[in-house]
Order: sequence, then structure tokens, then C-alpha cells
Amino acid sequence: MTTLSYEVFPPNSTVGINHLNQVLTSLRDLSPDFISVTCNSNTKQLAHETVRVADYVENDCQVPAMAHLPAWYLSREDVDRILEQLRVCHVDRVLVLRGDERPKLEKKTDFAHASDLIAYIKQNYPDFQITGACYPEKHPESLSMVDEIQHLKLKVESGCDQIITQLFLDNHSYYRFRELCAIGGIDVPIIAGIMPVVNERQANRILRTSAVTVPEKFKDILAKYHDHPQALKQAGITYAIDQIVDLVTNDVSGIHLYTMNHSDTARQVKQNIGSLFRVCC
Repeated sequence: MTTLSYEVFPPNSTVGINHLNQVLTSLRDLSPDFISVTCNSNTKQLAHETVRVADYVENDCQVPAMAHLPAWYLSREDVDRILEQLRVCHVDRVLVLRGDERPKLEKKTDFAHASDLIAYIKQNYPDFQITGACYPEKHPESLSMVDEIQHLKLKVESGCDQIITQLFLDNHSYYRFRELCAIGGIDVPIIAGIMPVVNERQANRILRTSAVTVPEKFKDILAKYHDHPQALKQAGITYAIDQIVDLVTNDVSGIHLYTMNHSDTARQVKQNIGSLFRVCC
């Protein structure tokens, strides 16, 4: 079964919260398999906002929720508290990440790697479904793809039930990665993370901060439409739809759409690819 899911992030203001609630209501109507909820830059917000949004997704929207957990910034006590809160909300899915460098946020010492936190949850909270993150073109800190696959295999052996990729713009990167995983004995579902690029600022941020292959087709879109915001948005959504059609045709395990809290983008994508999932399922 090919799944379709979405990612949202907790906002930092009351206005943002009201907007997110509207976004979630709209996403609910798209019948996703689950919605993942990212965490903000400190554990207080993680405990209050990620859990709160996950609770809303699970119980108000009646959609399975997945809460993000960043290993670097959580102690065992933090993890125990958060997972107990999630249990109360009947949320039993987590996405475990190491976490990005945050100079203003102190790292905890209990979980140096995502695999450490995965193993802890698997041992102490076996009722939770654990998802891990992966990098089709390798994590910037990995020495090679061999190194990347070895680290990913450790995550899976520690207890991952499935993995979700970071964004990629070239599907060949995903297919090469999937083949390497098979060779390396990684046999869990590999869900493809897709981010529709809908404005120039987002595109520039991806080009500046992400170590992803940028196909000439994508560069041509940016060059032609950078002065035409609406045209760029439509071209970016169409590019993502083309990626998804190709991936689903080639038996991807699932599509995870990084929505950036834009439900209209998710709706346009679903309207164009929804019938593909009925065929696959």
C-alpha cells in the first residue's frame, strides 16, 4: 500500500495557531494516512506545542498523528514525560531525529545519536511506532554513501519501523538510495519526502542550505519565473506532482509532503495524484 501523508510545524503565535487549525481541518479532508508534527527550537515548546498539535490532529481531526523527537535536545526525563503525554492523547507514532545544530540551545547528553533514542523508545515504549529520517544524497556529515547506509542500518536495527527521506529534487537520487538500502539489508518502507517549491525565498533557501542535486529542469523553472510569483508557485507544484507520479509509478512505499503549513498546495497536489493511490492500493 502506498501511503500519502503531510508534515506541519507548530507556529509561534496565536495568529499562527488559528491558521494551523484551519490548515489541519483542510488536510483532514484530504484523508491522509498520517500527519507529522515537527518540533520548535526548545524542549518546552516541544512538550507544549508538538504534543498539543499532535493531540489536535489525532483527536479533533481524527487523523493519525506523528510527533517529532530531536535526540540531541532531550534527556531521558524529557522523553519519558513527552511519551506519557502522547499516550494520554492516544498518539502512538514518533519520528526520531538527531536534530540540527542550534547554537542557542544546549544539547543534552543522554542521546548522542538518533539510534540511541530509537533504541531507548523501542525498549521502554514498545507500543510506539518509530519512524527514522534518512538522506538519499547522504547527510552532510557522512563521509560517503557507504557510511550513510551503515548509520541508517543501525537506526533500523535499533527499532525503526519505517524511514522518511529528506527532500530531494531528482528522483534518480531516491532510486539509487533505495537500491543501496536493499543491498545493505535495510528492508523497512522508505517513504519519499517531497517539498513543493512555491516561492523564490523557499527555493533560495533550499539551494543555499540543502546538499541536494538540482536538476537543470528545476533551475530553468527558477530562471524563467523568478519575477512571476504565481507562475513560479504553479510551476513548483507541477514539478512536485511530476515527481510524485514517477515515484508512485515506480512503487514508492509512500509520499510525505512537506506542506510548510500551506494546505492549498497539498490540496492541488492531491487533486492531481489522488487517483494514483486508488490504483496502487
